[in-house]
Amino acid sequence: MLARIHSFVLVGIDPILCEIECDVTKQGMSKTTIVGLPQAAVKESTERVRRSIINSGFQFAAHGILINLAPADIKKEGPALDLPIAIGLLRATAGLTTERHKDYMIAGELALDGRVRKIKGALSMAMLAKDRGFRGVIVPQDNAREAAVVDGIEVIAVSNLTQCVTFLNELMEIEPYEFDGQPFAQSHIDSPLDFADVRGQEAVKRALTIAAAGAHNVLMIGPPGTGKTMLALRLAGILPPLTRSESLETTRIYSAMGLLPDNISLMDTRPVRTPHHSATAQALIGGGTIPKPGEVSLAHHGILFLDELPEFQRYVLEMLRQPLEAGEVTIARVHGSVKLPANFMLVAAMNPTQSGYASDDPRARQKYLSKLSGPLLDRIDIHIEVPAVPYRELTGKNKGTDSTSMRSQVTDARAVQARRFADSSTNARMATKQLQKHCELSENCLLLMKQAMDELGLSARAYDKVRRVARTIADLERSDAIQEHHIAEAVQYRLLDRRF
Repeated sequence: MLARIHSFVLVGIDPILCEIECDVTKQGMSKTTIVGLPQAAVKESTERVRRSIINSGFQFAAHGILINLAPADIKKEGPALDLPIAIGLLRATAGLTTERHKDYMIAGELALDGRVRKIKGALSMAMLAKDRGFRGVIVPQDNAREAAVVDGIEVIAVSNLTQCVTFLNELMEIEPYEFDGQPFAQSHIDSPLDFADVRGQEAVKRALTIAAAGAHNVLMIGPPGTGKTMLALRLAGILPPLTRSESLETTRIYSAMGLLPDNISLMDTRPVRTPHHSATAQALIGGGTIPKPGEVSLAHHGILFLDELPEFQRYVLEMLRQPLEAGEVTIARVHGSVKLPANFMLVAAMNPTQSGYASDDPRARQKYLSKLSGPLLDRIDIHIEVPAVPYRELTGKNKGTDSTSMRSQVTDARAVQARRFADSSTNARMATKQLQKHCELSENCLLLMKQAMDELGLSARAYDKVRRVARTIADLERSDAIQEHHIAEAVQYRLLDRRF
């Protein structure tokens, strides 16, 4: 007998509808075959599913079993297909007597005793089910909260195989999962890390306020002990919380990777990723036989902090060019290419020389800086020097600018950009037409820019970066037009163009 069950597989973070066809016969040799490009975890599922069915008390006297996973040209991995395969086998052997399964997409990992374990990508599955017109999804109990974020479909949470079969046989009703509150509420909790903890560095705090206000990439340069890491880790605390649409995009990535924290339906705080400088290209950018997101995608709508930037392998850093420019990563494989979102804010830190300390020898600085390519540095909007903190400021009672005041400035500037772009876009991501419209310069500003380009040798990309930063500075001052002092300050943040 032939049975068809609907489930899903992930390609990157995108869900693909997977039709599971189970053909069972009681004649011939006892053999189980799975076709449709199953990976190891899927191939190993046959005995796990068989024992789960038997240990759950169902009759299973099948001999020849053929399981087809369609579409056949997409690789299938992970244990999420255990539960739909079991349902398909029971339907093919008359253990399931109704057609109710046709209304639902089903996914779950099975234990040998029939328990249903948590899977990856339940949110993406629920979104696919809604798009394809299914009545709902059947998911493990631990995935119910994230799947229920999607409106307009039923989320049936099951804890074991028996419960799932009883529901599909219409012998027992299971109430669709419902939230006891709002699935998404913007966080208003202040970050425990405050910029007031960093003594001195008021110029750097100003630069980071500008960076946060316009989502600009920033590079901090200074000797050890000046507070570069402290400053970077506090930056997330002044960023606005995720909007609902941003939260859905970010949560999908973490759900697909199995990194969504327990009892969290939608993430409402911006992610901060801090990979070690020994990270491989695949870990940072993403990839694999079946492409998976890397750190740049996990930092989507958040911050990617790269400490000791020159210590990363150069070819790994060069791979950052595409996501910094386009906000996404394209991973090409034999079977096709996968696009992964990577719209993040790059925050990097480095020492001025190999020894870590400033040197009077310009060759020492240039040798260490040569580990970073010009095209990569060109894509970083703000270069700022972080000097050693004087003893007077280090021991003084005045803590300086705190996160609350910086957050207020950032929030006001982001509100201006929201009205300007009518969405969640920022100045750092302005397209060429938007740049021409919103960053128009006066004659005096153009003269100042010409002088800066002649003296610093700015590239065309750096010219656009200066205008974007100047637009953010103007937004912080609530100025409709970019003025000369906005341009002058933005130029000061091209430290490496001045051959630091």
